Amino acid sequence: MRSVFKFIRSVGLTAVAAAAMTSGAQAQDVLDQVKERGELVVGTELNYAPFEFLDGDTPVGFDVDLINLIAADMGVTVKWIDLPWASVLPGLEARKYDMVLAGTTITKARMERYYYTLPIGDATVTLVKLASNDEITKPEDIVGQPVGGVRGASHGQQFKEYIETLDGGVADFKEYGASPEAYADLAAGRIVAVSGAMPNLAYLTAQNPTFELVLPSIGKPSYQAWPLRKEPESESLRDALNEGIRKYNEDGTIAELQEKWFGTVMPLPSDEVPEPNF
Repeated sequence: MRSVFKFIRSVGLTAVAAAAMTSGAQAQDVLDQVKERGELVVGTELNYAPFEFLDGDTPVGFDVDLINLIAADMGVTVKWIDLPWASVLPGLEARKYDMVLAGTTITKARMERYYYTLPIGDATVTLVKLASNDEITKPEDIVGQPVGGVRGASHGQQFKEYIETLDGGVADFKEYGASPEAYADLAAGRIVAVSGAMPNLAYLTAQNPTFELVLPSIGKPSYQAWPLRKEPESESLRDALNEGIRKYNEDGTIAELQEKWFGTVMPLPSDEVPEPNF
């Protein structure tokens, strides 16, 4: 596959890129800016396998493959801004990039604040545990024990809400800056379960049999998509992205990428962004 990546590992843009996006250009159509620069500048956390993560210094993953195809159709390259997840959405609002390129769960609160593309993934919340922990066979077995979630992630918030429904609650709920930090504490026995979206955890357990899913899932059915600023100037970029997502959904490419990265195929809505359940 032809590479269309330019990668910046930074908490901001270079002065040139920032000027191109902010100096007298805030009212300009974002898709026009992208085509004039020849670059689609995206913000993400390159630490969220299998959607987007690093292989050495190279971004890889499901989202990476898909945006690679769509950017090539637009005739532009992709410039990556790598940030801790808690900073990614604020960075979009601060105009540090054109869009967020991450498997981001669609929620009611976020839809009020951002435009979303058509879904690119399933976001149903699930728990993962150590495979050697025979005491946890279902989600409610976490009562009275320490658990964890990712700070700023919707699945972490849903996990908190689920905990409140448990008689007795948990011993402690730890929040982490990124999923690998939570998995490290899980592996070390400092917590007994971590929340995440089903595709991510399915990938984790397939890659590392030390971990095992705790079923059934605990969240309401939900989807992941790519956020953009909710402004008229971003509508054309959103529409162009949707055109690409719809194209690759209908021709079977997305199903092939799902099989490649998740090991399973998850049907996705291709007509419109579904109304979120939470």
